[in-house]
Amino acid sequence: MNTVITADQLFGALRETVVMVGFSLFFGALLGIPLGIVLVITRPGGVLENKYVFSILNPVINIVRSLPFIILLVAIIPFTRWVVHTSIGTSAAIVPLIVYIAPYIARLVENSLLEVSPGILEAAEAMGATTFQVIWHFLLPEAFGSLILTMTTATIGLIGATAMAGTVGGGGIGDLAISYGYQRFDTFVMIVTVVILIIFVQGIQSLGNVLARKARRN
Repeated sequence: MNTVITADQLFGALRETVVMVGFSLFFGALLGIPLGIVLVITRPGGVLENKYVFSILNPVINIVRSLPFIILLVAIIPFTRWVVHTSIGTSAAIVPLIVYIAPYIARLVENSLLEVSPGILEAAEAMGATTFQVIWHFLLPEAFGSLILTMTTATIGLIGATAMAGTVGGGGIGDLAISYGYQRFDTFVMIVTVVILIIFVQGIQSLGNVLARKARRN
């Protein structure tokens, strides 16, 4: 097929996508996992019940999660400019990606931790475990397999979001698909980008499933 892109452009876009997903997932997890834990332990009946913290944190996460990524991307452009001094490019796309994925991870982590049997937590408290010990030695290990699938889902969601970031010049595979595949009617680019995204998603999902199964057997 005839195409105007080069192999360097394709691999450059692929590298940008990997960078966006990697950095966003790392910092999003640093924020999202603690938020998810706080949601679980401060909710009514939690090991550290606090209705004030829960009643504030819960709706804030819901509000951010209710915004489609493309709207969030545009809405926080002033904040993005303040953080990275630009609103275009890979570094600029990482900021809204973190804001998007952190509450998403928090909610997924909350769901995973709520699957842990209450009996395990009651046994931990009966043994005199502190709140930190309950979380670190009982809650997280019991939910480890589910948490792996949680991060797998979050990673796949990020890949989709990075593709949308291409609509505003965020770089990566999405930018390549919009700039060349859509605007220049380059069928080859569209096919290649779709295949790459499918391979990415299938590979990550398969890896997550394998790791989760191993974690649950241990």
